[in-house]
Amino acid sequence: MESKIGLRILSTFDQLQRSSLDLHTLLELVGGNPPAEREAVLDAVTDLVQRGLLREDGGGDFYHRTEDGRLALADPREITLYTRDGCHLCDVAKAAITPLLAEFRAKLREVDIDRDPVLVARYNDDVPVIFLGQELFAQHRVDPELLRQRLERRKRIVR
Repeated sequence: MESKIGLRILSTFDQLQRSSLDLHTLLELVGGNPPAEREAVLDAVTDLVQRGLLREDGGGDFYHRTEDGRLALADPREITLYTRDGCHLCDVAKAAITPLLAEFRAKLREVDIDRDPVLVARYNDDVPVIFLGQELFAQHRVDPELLRQRLERRKRIVR
């Protein structure tokens, strides 16, 4: 579980709709001016980098939120489909998932693993990989009925 400051740092990327943020921006938006709060932000950034949720971006004081950092904020009904171009099983998985999206007010996020070397190393031989919220749901194939059951359970919890 992320600290409140860690979650605020990770969510700042979405709030500003940026893939990269400088430390000054994070300090101003998350920590404010009190020295203790600024120190807490610096500690949280260091922790997030060490855990692979942020990575230094191009040197200097810029940081990029990793896919793991994005996944740490995923809504329980957000479905992440790790895929790649030309993957037949990925197309089949998407076809199984799509009819359930509107019914459960779920969101599908497709992520091409070939755009991120970390994801290629992790999932190269396993696409499609499907996460439901922050949890691994399936690899290679999707059981639509099991996905329906899990979404139904999350629908009751999230209300």
